[in-house]
Amino acid sequence: MSVRKYLQQNKNLWIIAFLLIILIKIFSWNKSRVEAIYSSHLYFYFSKILRFLFGWIPFSFGDILYLLGGCWIIWKLIKNIRLLLKKQISKKSAFKKCLKLFLIFAFIYIVFNIFWGINYDRKGIAYQLNLDHLQYDTSDLKMLQKILLEKVNASKAVVMKNQEAYPSKKDLITGAVNAYQKAEQEHPFLDYKIVSVKSSLYGIPGDYLGFTGYYNPFTGEAQINTTVPDFLQPYIATHEMAHQLGYAKENEANFVGYLAAVSSSDTLFHYSAYFDLFLYANREVYYFDSVASIEAVQQLSLPVKKDIIELKKFDLAHRSFIEPAITWMYGNYLKLNNQPKGIRSYNAVVGMLIAYYKKYGKL
Repeated sequence: MSVRKYLQQNKNLWIIAFLLIILIKIFSWNKSRVEAIYSSHLYFYFSKILRFLFGWIPFSFGDILYLLGGCWIIWKLIKNIRLLLKKQISKKSAFKKCLKLFLIFAFIYIVFNIFWGINYDRKGIAYQLNLDHLQYDTSDLKMLQKILLEKVNASKAVVMKNQEAYPSKKDLITGAVNAYQKAEQEHPFLDYKIVSVKSSLYGIPGDYLGFTGYYNPFTGEAQINTTVPDFLQPYIATHEMAHQLGYAKENEANFVGYLAAVSSSDTLFHYSAYFDLFLYANREVYYFDSVASIEAVQQLSLPVKKDIIELKKFDLAHRSFIEPAITWMYGNYLKLNNQPKGIRSYNAVVGMLIAYYKKYGKL
């Protein structure tokens, strides 16, 4: 079959894919339209359907889909490499296979956006909280650093005083859901119904790839890597649940996760959020004033310092040659999705925290 005949036979599929991609792009250009029509209504209800369909399954169905997809890709690669080595594939045949692959990825891109990805173009949490000024200077950043230093020390002191034990996987998820229920009382748009939060099936591989959690847009499941240090997991849970609510950008998910975590009656959630946020803020201070950053770390309480040492040991023990490549690819994925800072998009939560503190007088 010639390439021209192949294209003619699949003409309708190409036209549908092209039109859908164009329509998605046109729709996404207007943030107000995305916020009002997609994020607040279409996605709001559709995400609940996804959580209803897959939330009851005791394991991550999305992880199984990823495994099957990965096996299919590897099988296809091996099969076609063998054909190339045996010279049993012509240039026309190879070109047709590339076209077919391109069409498959086009439809995956379409499904990804319809199911979740359009949320990258919403107005988001800053709009919902009327946070108009997200720009900050060095003095603002050092103010935030000082507040978070006090918060992380104080919350750790309460955890130690009450001798609180970190929860089981089941209780961790229950605690995160309760945190959102409390946060909803102050922020009605944080309405989290129908639970679909799972422990990742790829926890140990994730340790070596640098993943602590992720959201599966095709099944609506939030995955937590429960092999990382315990004190990180409560905030990871609220962060991934924020993605489920349609906060696609990492700085927004960080901020929404913070709003939920500090609304919890469980101090473990407070400490987990303040611990991570202090590291973000202190890292940003380091770019401007490395001495002030080092001095802040020295002012941390001994138990907090022990947790930082544990985290460093964990990271060192799970370093791998592939992690930098994964980080680079993920950083570029973020840049392609309206997050120009790439991996540093996570740190951009500091601007929201500063604006929130200036407007509401609390953190």
